[in-house]
Amino acid sequence: MYPKAYLDYLYHFHCDRDYFECHEVLEEYWKEKDAAERDIHWVGLIQVAVGLYHHRRGNFNGALRMLQNACRIIEKESTAIDALGLDSRKLVNLLEERMDSVLKQEPYYSLNLPIADPELQLSCEVKAKKAKLTWGTASNMLDGSLVNRHTLRDRSEVITERQRQLKLRKRREAGE
Repeated sequence: MYPKAYLDYLYHFHCDRDYFECHEVLEEYWKEKDAAERDIHWVGLIQVAVGLYHHRRGNFNGALRMLQNACRIIEKESTAIDALGLDSRKLVNLLEERMDSVLKQEPYYSLNLPIADPELQLSCEVKAKKAKLTWGTASNMLDGSLVNRHTLRDRSEVITERQRQLKLRKRREAGE
């Protein structure tokens, strides 16, 4: 009923709190469609995870920016969010509360998405139990590989692509 990538997102969001992996699995799924056909509600969920990742690292500006963007998308795409078994109104409220916390530069605390579909909730809890993890567990703030995950990945492909795009832009600007 729900895409596997979304179920993986929920698992990482609530079990190991690996927000970086949440971003990775949903972005990969989102990019499977051509750019003109991509559903923006996935971006909202990706940005929720990225916002929490930034908050956990103490990057309040990055957290606020991502959470604001996520909130706008989720409000606009509430029907699609609700169809994913979430309560979009409760999610917006949670994000607004988190934005207030970020503005006050309060410490990070884990957040659970408001799952409205009891079958989805149950299947997620079963998946967690099979992996011997606890659904809804708090982030392990002492796990540096979790908190600073982006610094540990191989970024060579990203850097190469950025350099390629920069060269293309410069050529266009030069009229080549």
